[in-house]
Amino acid sequence: MGQPKNTEGGVSERLLQVKNLRVQYHTDRGLIKAVDGVTFDLQPGERIGLVGESGSGKSTMALALMRMIKPPGRILDGEILLDGVDLARLSEEAMRKARSSQISMIPQGAMNSLNPVMRIGDQIVDTIEAHSSDRSKAALEKRVYEALDSVGLQRGVARMYPHELSGGMKQRACIAIAVALRPKVIIADEPTSALDVVVQRQVMETIGRLQKEMGVAVILIGHDMGLMAQFVDRLAVMYSGKFAELSPIRDIFNDPLHPYTQLLIESLPNLEQKGTFRGIPGLPPSLLSMPPGCVFNPRCPHAMDICLSKVPTFQPVRPERSVACHLHGVEQ
Repeated sequence: MGQPKNTEGGVSERLLQVKNLRVQYHTDRGLIKAVDGVTFDLQPGERIGLVGESGSGKSTMALALMRMIKPPGRILDGEILLDGVDLARLSEEAMRKARSSQISMIPQGAMNSLNPVMRIGDQIVDTIEAHSSDRSKAALEKRVYEALDSVGLQRGVARMYPHELSGGMKQRACIAIAVALRPKVIIADEPTSALDVVVQRQVMETIGRLQKEMGVAVILIGHDMGLMAQFVDRLAVMYSGKFAELSPIRDIFNDPLHPYTQLLIESLPNLEQKGTFRGIPGLPPSLLSMPPGCVFNPRCPHAMDICLSKVPTFQPVRPERSVACHLHGVEQ
């Protein structure tokens, strides 16, 4: 795993700081709080995971960090500080320049994110030209080949169209586009979805190798707890637009604090209970009609009276560990 770098005195520097981020969608049926007051930070060279069921706000979080939320959605409040610069307050032109060069995203579903009528090399060139003043053919060709080499693709792939590539090659082409300008932060939004397990491993090994070689920080978004356990340093568990828990990955598997985290881990298949599937009872609530108190209380096996009326505060309860749960609440 990548290890966070430390400044003098042992205090970890923070590359990315997200403070009280709120993203809302105004729909005909009502207001949807897709991301509701999320706060976290990311250190240089660190890998952090965002996990949760569908609709928990993970992909909305990724789009918000990239400033790619489209109407009827909008970033209502919060700060997204990358090296001290608030991306949430940059002009559209300044943010366009920051994308790919400072913060980049490997999109979900490589099948749909590549332009089907453009060669792979031309798509990498498009990203480079948007940020580079050197547009000589030789310089661009060199940078395209460097990007392909970095993800283990042969240089001939530059002349190919997406339909000529396998699923794994398409995903690695997307990674090549994302890292072509050597950004400081890469957001990988379910980069292994729709891939078989062998290709999944190859893709994750590619991202891990690039993270080490380039010193880039990675935000991995997904729902696969097993994959998170193998890749990330810290894990944030999301539920209904909020963080339920944020802990180092080893701590979260050894001693999960939030009941939702416990149930996610228990739902993983294991050799001791072959053929037994353990799901989480119930369904996530509609973001248009949230239950009072803790939003997880209708599904929680440990729900108490206070859970039905009072929203738990997301707060530190142990060193490097934060949770939003009355079972561990500092305030009673």
